[in-house]
Amino acid sequence: MKKLVLAFVAAFVFTACAPHTAGIMGSSTGEVRVDNKTFASEVSVDQIQARLQGDLLQGSGIIQSKVATDLRLQYKFTWYDVSGFTLEDEASAWKSLKLHGKQRMQVTALAPNASAVRYELYVRRAFSN
Repeated sequence: MKKLVLAFVAAFVFTACAPHTAGIMGSSTGEVRVDNKTFASEVSVDQIQARLQGDLLQGSGIIQSKVATDLRLQYKFTWYDVSGFTLEDEASAWKSLKLHGKQRMQVTALAPNASAVRYELYVRRAFSN
């Protein structure tokens, strides 16, 4: 019985947390991943670009609302070195963004160090706890 309750609680925790991180990812390599199709019908990520600013990689992308209502979103850049390891990922926080109906907004970030060779831009719906 104890194992059954523990399994139920674990399943509830994992399913309760899932919508908070599911969203859209756009990569500087051209890859786009959709983890939540409903969210992707409301928001798109495109025009992912990278350039050098001195010796640091700068990334940008356009986050666009596809709906007529306001959206409260969060976005985050994750940087990778040539071996595919993340760079200072724990130091990179989710940033808040509010888009009004059909609004497009460019977001940018600078790599934490010169080892960065690519990045991924994640976008998700913001939830208040």
